[in-house]
Amino acid sequence: MNAPDWLTARPVAHRALHDVSRGVIENTASAVDAAIARAYAIEVDIQLSSDGEAMVFHDDTLERLTLAAGPAKALSRAQLKAIEMRGTADRMMTLAELLARVAGRVPLVVELKSQFDGDTAVAARAADILAAYDGPAALMSFDPDLVAAVRHLAPHLPRGITMEHRYDDPEWDMLPPARKFAYGNLLHFPRTRPDFIAHYVKELPSAPVSLARRALHLPVLTWTVRTAEDRAIAARHADQMIFEGFLP
Repeated sequence: MNAPDWLTARPVAHRALHDVSRGVIENTASAVDAAIARAYAIEVDIQLSSDGEAMVFHDDTLERLTLAAGPAKALSRAQLKAIEMRGTADRMMTLAELLARVAGRVPLVVELKSQFDGDTAVAARAADILAAYDGPAALMSFDPDLVAAVRHLAPHLPRGITMEHRYDDPEWDMLPPARKFAYGNLLHFPRTRPDFIAHYVKELPSAPVSLARRALHLPVLTWTVRTAEDRAIAARHADQMIFEGFLP
């Protein structure tokens, strides 16, 4: 399918409209409410609990954002929801709870987190939950395996590939060079067929992304836009920004 117009109509709040100085923490209900109040689209992250539920949370481990520690995937839905978060009374949401809260009022861009191990269960769970949702929503991931799974499981849902060009940050050291090259140059395109691209703002312009945007008319979101320089790059080389730290 082609990417819908709503995908790029409004700036996208990165992990919802969070502001730690006001006790509004990323990927929480308060941040979601703040984004809705200003009619921004919302980007969130999901990963699976130990019992297979889609939880709205970014990090692999718990200690940065909560009073617990260890891998998030080691705990059940009930255990994760019981954990106190730092600086807020909010608790971790499930994807279903997020959808009920948003209720179609603004677009959602849901990033599927991955261990790059071939496990596509998070894509299957997200597709299953979103099947009953009437609001505007898209799925995206850094992992082409998950994007390909969405293509197979839920071809009606807009799907995107989240990407960098060089993958030279140490967090990507687990990927072999050949896979970094393939990801950064969209060599997975025949099996993923993304409807849009979400690209790292510091590495725009990128030749493969510019080609996809021009020749295939794929819209480009760019992340994470935080500065005036980032905004200028986004205006020149993307169709919409995923932002944080200011109000567009």
